[in-house]
Amino acid sequence: MNIKGKTWISCLSMFAVSLSAAAQYTSTNGKLALTLDKSIEIALAQNPTIKVADKDVRLKEIGKTEAWQSLLPTLTGDFSLSHSIKVAAIKTGMGEFKMGQDGSTTAMAGLTLSLPLFAPAVYQNMSLTKEDILLAQEKARNSRLDLINQVTKAYYATMLAQDSYQVMEKSYNTAKENYDMVSAKYEVGSVSEYDKISAEVQMRSTSSTLISAKNGLTLAALQLKVLMGVTADVDISINDSLKHYENRLTLASNDKESLDGNSALRQLNYNTQLLMRSRKILHTNFMPTLALQLTGQYSSYSNKNWNVFGYKYNPAATLSLALSVPIFKASNFTALKSNKIQLEQMEDTRVDTERKLNLAIESYKQNMASSVAQVESNKKAVEQANKAVMISGKRYEVGGGTILELNQSETALTQAELIYVQSIYDYLANSADLDYTLGRETYLK
Repeated sequence: MNIKGKTWISCLSMFAVSLSAAAQYTSTNGKLALTLDKSIEIALAQNPTIKVADKDVRLKEIGKTEAWQSLLPTLTGDFSLSHSIKVAAIKTGMGEFKMGQDGSTTAMAGLTLSLPLFAPAVYQNMSLTKEDILLAQEKARNSRLDLINQVTKAYYATMLAQDSYQVMEKSYNTAKENYDMVSAKYEVGSVSEYDKISAEVQMRSTSSTLISAKNGLTLAALQLKVLMGVTADVDISINDSLKHYENRLTLASNDKESLDGNSALRQLNYNTQLLMRSRKILHTNFMPTLALQLTGQYSSYSNKNWNVFGYKYNPAATLSLALSVPIFKASNFTALKSNKIQLEQMEDTRVDTERKLNLAIESYKQNMASSVAQVESNKKAVEQANKAVMISGKRYEVGGGTILELNQSETALTQAELIYVQSIYDYLANSADLDYTLGRETYLK
């Protein structure tokens, strides 16, 4: 088989794999069927911020390799060609001595092999890059935790918008049925025109709110798509409801939570370690360095032409040990003072961050406890509102009630159902924020 045929087969195979990968997330009706776990899985695989964080880790790993490569020998080659128009001369009591010949050409070529024997700054830099990799890995972990938090809340927000739309749709259908009933009664003269107008106003008002709810659902779904890293034209479906999560609502523990998993504090710890390692590097400015250097050279002097291949070259070689001992440099002491202040700043930042995180955790717990109580109360309110609608409807049918009572009962039912699903969403959103703050890796593999 020729190369072109193999290329076509390779392309077709890749296309088939892509279709297979896409098919595993797609339901039979052509929509992308989502659950919370599936949404997070797709986001972790497709979101660009995660890819950027992973590449940053790779860059740090390359930096680690570059650090230890500083201990390897280096080999450099150089070649120089110079033409003396008029050479310098030394005049003494014994006469004048020229440093070469006028109009001559000098050629020099050589190789230099250098090997660091003792380089304390390089050793500390190697340790620094290891800790830098740990910091980059923690930042990548934080990116994942943050994305999981955002996707989770966006998924819940989409369900909230979906449930709210269904509530408004139900309210609109009820208002339309009432309007049709009142219109029929008005035609036969059993109700006043005021009743018909009130029913029509209620229907049209509910219709406007339904349109707003539809727009809210579209925007919530779009936000979820963006976080998942899929294009806006992908049609998604969530066969789920906030009401299904009611039995999962539990009070958070009153015990003091550990912040060991919090990414912000862990990054502060790694940054502190980096500053401490930087301090050790600064100390190496007071330490000597030792290097071995081997130089080989060929040179040719006083040539009358430019034919370098025809010159007569003389070889030379030198082996040297270079010891560099720092004696005094004022900026070295200033750098140490700056590093000490930075370490103090880092400790102050850590204390402040830990206080704020503990406050946030308590706030999330209190909000969750409040939501649990509200859900139970709101659920009963929905049940009572349903009864009120049924009663007001029957009263109106038999002429014992007014259209105002009917409209008010339906509005109260709609508000009660919206508040009910909102309270469930508040609990779930605070629970997601609590998981992120504590650095829980529930969805990380």
